[in-house]
Amino acid sequence: MVKRLNITLDKEVAQELEHISKELGEKKSKLIEKALTFYFDYLDIKIAEERLKRLEEGKTQTIPAKEVYRELGL
Repeated sequence: MVKRLNITLDKEVAQELEHISKELGEKKSKLIEKALTFYFDYLDIKIAEERLKRLEEGKTQTIPAKEVYRELGL
């Protein structure tokens, strides 16, 4: 399924996108989708690192899997 979005880009970013799109012969929307997917993967790593940091600092705790399974009725 595809969802249409309207976005606003900085002029320089839009020009770079246009240039790369022409150079690679790919649609701008596909390039944006690939870039966002890559960036979301990067953010997943940053979030995991932050959660690990909070765990190591004792600011958060884990829940044993057995307890989670019990609460879910598994």
